Amino acid sequence: MPTNTPRKIEAVHKTCRIIEILRERGEAGITEISKEMDFSKSAVHGHLATLNDEGLVVKDGHTYHLSLRFLDIAESVKARIAKRDVVREQVRTLAEETGEVVHFGAEENGRIVYLSKSKGNSAVETVSQIGKRMPMHSTSMGKAILAELPPDRTKAILEQYELTERTENTITDPDQLLDELDDTHERGFAIDKEENIPGIRCIGMAVSGPEANVFGALSVSGPSQRMTEERIKNGLSEKVAQAANVIEVNSMYS
Repeated sequence: MPTNTPRKIEAVHKTCRIIEILRERGEAGITEISKEMDFSKSAVHGHLATLNDEGLVVKDGHTYHLSLRFLDIAESVKARIAKRDVVREQVRTLAEETGEVVHFGAEENGRIVYLSKSKGNSAVETVSQIGKRMPMHSTSMGKAILAELPPDRTKAILEQYELTERTENTITDPDQLLDELDDTHERGFAIDKEENIPGIRCIGMAVSGPEANVFGALSVSGPSQRMTEERIKNGLSEKVAQAANVIEVNSMYS
């Protein structure tokens, strides 16, 4: 009987899993990967040899690590989202002006992915890093994007993933989150009230391209005692809006 489900290639799944293991561990040997995957050493060796031939991994003695080709791949992907030089400059400038941590991210498969990061002089260290994927419902960038997406897309994302409680302040009730997204849309920016990391508050604002298509978001994160409601509404929101506008205007000519 015909089916609309595409045929999946198990070997490709295994190759992707090997790449993920190398990303997580930095480097690993055949035996280590074999045990992790419960896969034969000879099969792992075959996958690694192929990846090495393609220039995607590098063999160093008895271990392997991802190659620098992934940097080129990553830059190409980021360029598809927005002009990376403009994004990088606005993220850096916003970090200098606010003194806090600034991120630019985009939604992919229902998650927010960090694409750029810069730290101001007063910034506190966070666990965020380029390429890291985070939930949409607990982050200011995620909520900012959800508030601007078409309702059916927002609904699909919220149904796809459980609203996991990351802190005691995380919104885990779908109806409450939808109310929060309505408020976010009305005021033009989202607020993460220690919903993702205890002690850290953030303001997030969606960034849109031609025809109001949302392609990313900016955020400013800092300690709760500095990220007060007054500072967010009467200072930071305007600075973030200015940076978002520069990215939006430049995206029209990319």
